[in-house]
Amino acid sequence: MSGDRKDPLIHIYYTLYHLYGPQGWWPLMDLEGGNPTKTGSTHGYHPLNYDLPENPKQQFEIILGAILTQNTAWTSAEKALWNLKELDANFPEKLLSLDDNTLKEAIRPAGFLNQKSRYLKNISRFFLSLKDGVPTRKELLKVKGVGNETADSILLYAYKQAEFVVDTYTKRIFSHLEIIDEKDNYLKVKNLFEDSLPREFPLYQEYHALIVEHAKRYYQKRPYREDTLLI
Repeated sequence: MSGDRKDPLIHIYYTLYHLYGPQGWWPLMDLEGGNPTKTGSTHGYHPLNYDLPENPKQQFEIILGAILTQNTAWTSAEKALWNLKELDANFPEKLLSLDDNTLKEAIRPAGFLNQKSRYLKNISRFFLSLKDGVPTRKELLKVKGVGNETADSILLYAYKQAEFVVDTYTKRIFSHLEIIDEKDNYLKVKNLFEDSLPREFPLYQEYHALIVEHAKRYYQKRPYREDTLLI
């Protein structure tokens, strides 16, 4: 992974990578790999394997996860994914065939049942319409239930596209470091990272995962811990 280490965003990336190592995101249910940092979910990670996902089934699983993890912890989204798998509904055709009550009960661990059940069916129809193609960001954003963060997560992890994912943790860390303003909108922060970093999807995957790991340790509550080793 290339890049000018004098740039603060590159410097922070290498500092986090040195602290925590490769994260192996996005976790997949059928993989045996463990979480390298042993926090949160501990199943399905694949450090340094950037060939995944390898097939449409794995792509669809990541897409489902990107919807289910909205406004909830990954561990809760993962429980919902396992419930769908038990129903054999980790395929778009089967998910669309579920009645509303069955689908809502399956995804109950992820919360927001009415909203997410609709979103899952919307994204399932969209996935089937692609016919193995790669969606554009614009196309994804037209799907009800897919916002900026979800679209970028899908593109980055399901389709290996270099789209930087900005989440609450990103804003929390980098506003604390005074690199961005806490009120900056999503696209302004996204563009800052993409203008500063090489357009390499493995780097973007690792950076996003490392930000989450670091924030879970040091940025959960104000005042944030000062021993973050980033300044």
